[in-house]
Parts: sequence; structure tokens; C-alpha cells
Amino acid sequence: MALVVYNTLTRRKEPFEPIESGRVKMYCCGVTVYDFCHLGHARSYIAWDTVRRYLTWRGYDVRYVQNFTDIDDKILRRAKEEGSTMEAVAERNIELYFEDMRRLNILDADAYPRATNTIDGIKRLIHELEQKEFAYAADGDVYYAVQKDREYGKLSGRKLEDMQAGASGRVDDEEPKKRYPFDFALWKGAKPGEPAWESPWGKGRPGWHIECSAMVREFLGETIDIHVGGSDLVFPHHENEIAQSEAATGQSLANYWLHNGMVNVDGEKMSKSLGNFTTIRDLLDKKGIDPMVIRFFVLQASYRKPIDFTDDALIAAENGWNTLKDGLLFGFKLDAIPDGGSDPTIVQEFQTAMDDDFNTSSALAALFPVAKELQRQGNILVHEGKTETAPEILLSQWKTLIELAKVLGLEAELEAESSGGLSDDAIEAMIQQRKDAKKAKNFAEADRIRHELQAQGITLIDKPGNETIWHR
Repeated sequence: MALVVYNTLTRRKEPFEPIESGRVKMYCCGVTVYDFCHLGHARSYIAWDTVRRYLTWRGYDVRYVQNFTDIDDKILRRAKEEGSTMEAVAERNIELYFEDMRRLNILDADAYPRATNTIDGIKRLIHELEQKEFAYAADGDVYYAVQKDREYGKLSGRKLEDMQAGASGRVDDEEPKKRYPFDFALWKGAKPGEPAWESPWGKGRPGWHIECSAMVREFLGETIDIHVGGSDLVFPHHENEIAQSEAATGQSLANYWLHNGMVNVDGEKMSKSLGNFTTIRDLLDKKGIDPMVIRFFVLQASYRKPIDFTDDALIAAENGWNTLKDGLLFGFKLDAIPDGGSDPTIVQEFQTAMDDDFNTSSALAALFPVAKELQRQGNILVHEGKTETAPEILLSQWKTLIELAKVLGLEAELEAESSGGLSDDAIEAMIQQRKDAKKAKNFAEADRIRHELQAQGITLIDKPGNETIWHR
């Protein structure tokens, strides 16, 4: 089965065909670094990390680039509030970004260009647009002339007469300078107290949209395979990226445009004004949620659909992850792990799901019965010393489960490795101490030892004849 993806540009699913056989150039619009990352960021970057992982697993050489917007009105406002600088605010929040994303098992991009490091490329692109009469200077600012672009609106499906100025809240306050209300800024003239760079139009700084066009061009080329981002970026950001890039180069900016759905909290859009705004580190640190539970929650739905973050949904995700984790840890209950290949049936079912526009919900559904059976067989193994199903079959299923869950970024190996720092001899000694305590009717001490071992990831099973077996 061929991989098909939903292309926002054409509004349909299409077979995926890279520009260059076996290679994929993929760009993701990154964060504006003025604050902590929130649940919406987690949803987006988990989705694109999974797409990248799957393409790699399918055999593609993926070059994945994700930018940082490190010059923006929001960053400047935050710096002013703190009595700090734009650079200090940006650097701090970039570091926080990496901390949050790595905890969610999101792989680092191949490159993280910054807007402030791409100023020369931005000015060059604006100059080309000006030469082709798609841009005009106006008293220190430079604007893109949307009426010159016959295809403007092709991504969002909007027509100029239907559009409203100010979409997304990023508009210029110099409206009289524009020839047409919906023209957008490529370059903004310097304002007192703000960072600025020299340019042919006077000192100033880039507009938001032109930054990504320049970074895509510099790091991936004039046409890329996949451009991704949140659905809130379709208009105006991605629409304007397409307009300015394609007007300058005469080529398509990206062949496939993918957009993830938004996050709701208890049925309402997540926003600071509603008080339901949730940062990633609040979820992980204050609420103590396992990062894999967040990842599992996100992957339960199609990346294109909105997801509703509720207590019940979180409990369901936690239960689902615990089952999958038990399956992933199955092999660690064995003294030795013999060689064995993947289970082709499971692999095919997983690939069929993911080939259908990265359907992680169906992919998880393919893995879940395997995890449940390994969970069941693991319990039988611990209590009875052997499994009902032949070990070589279970080991094949287990290795397949680990491989495919890793494609989804769901991993439990590190938990298994860190679950028991005690040596076997130390565990046996503690079990003997527990037996002695029970014999002396000191049941509180016996319980304390059991709980201490449990905290180290060691499970005790008392059997007839005063025998106690254990496993990590």
C-alpha cells in the first residue's frame, strides 16, 4: 500500500511522492519564544515528530527543519515587562522549549534556524519581490501587494473580498501606508527602543511571514516536500509564506501542506483568558503526569482533528499507556532474550494504518491487542514460571511491539532499566529479612520491606510453602 497524506492545499488525500526518490525535505513552523510551551505545542510537535519518525521507519532520509521566531512584538513586550532584552527572553525560552520537548520524547530537528540569524536572506527575498513588483516600500516599511498575486488565497480558500484585516492579531498599525488593506508587512521600519537592522529601506526588522520563507529557502531549498504547522497558521501565515516565496522563485514552496487540529479543554478552546491554559511543565511537574501518557493521549486521535483535554480523557490515556507499557516490559521478565524476527502480521496492520495519512489512532489499535496479550502472558509467567504460548512467538511479538511503539515515540525501556538499582543478592537478602520479620510477627516491618522493594520496581509474589518469588 502506498502512503497517502491529506494535503491542505488540494483539500484531499494524495499519494506521497517526494521530489527526490528516498529523501524528504520537511519544514515545521516553530514557536515564538516568549513564554513556556503549552499543551497545544505538545500536540503539534508530537504529531510532526511522529510523522518524521514514520517516514524514517519507511526508509526515507528525512531532513527536518524547525525554526524559532526570536524577534516578535510578544517577545519585545515580555522583555519590556521584565526589564530585560529580546535576546535574553528568547534564549531562556529556547532552553525551556528543549527541556519540555525532550521530556515528551520529541527528537531534535536537524536544524533550528532563527529569524535573527536569517536577516540577510530575508532582505534578499524582499529585494527580489520588489524587483518583480510584488512588493513596495512605504516610508521605511515594505509591503507585499496581494492584488498582484492571482493565486493569493489558494491554501485557505479565501477570496480577497471576504478576508478581514487583522487575522491572527499580527497586523501593522501603519494602515495608511498600505495601497490595499490586506497587503502585509515584509519589513517594518524601526521604532524607538526596538532592535533594528540596516536595510535598503532604512533601519528596521522583518515581518513575521517573510522569516519562514527565508529560512525554508536557506536550509531546504526553493521547493520542499512537506510543510507542517497548526491549523491556526493556514491563514494568514502559511498563505502569506506561499505568496511571497512563489512570487519570488516562480516555483511551488511545498508540495504537501499538513496541519494539526487544535486542543480544547473540557470542550472550550484553550486560552489564557478562559483560565484553562495549561503548560507542558505544569502537566508534568505539578500534576505529575507521565510524559508518555501525554503522548499517548495525543496519538489517540487523528492529527487533523481537534482533541478535547478532560480528566476522563487523561485517565483513559493513562490506562491505555499502562497496558502498552506492560507489553513493552514483557521481555524484561525473562532471564535471557533469544534472537527472533518481527511479526509480519502486526507490522502490516500497523503500516496499513499509518499509510492512511499517519492514522495513529488505528496504529495504536493494531498494537493494543498485542500489548494486552503480552501483559497477560507476563502475569502468567511471573506466577507460574512459564507461558501458555510458545516463548519464541511471544518474543517475536514483543520485539515487534517495541519497534513499532518506538515509531510512535512511545518507549518504556528506560523505565525498565532504572526500575531496579538493587542487585539480585541484595533483593534476596531483603526478602529473607522480610521472612524473618513475618516469623517474628513484626508485620509492619515486613510490609515496610515489601513497599521499599516496590519503590525500586521489584514485585514480590508469596507462594505456598513460605516461598517468595520476585521480578523486576
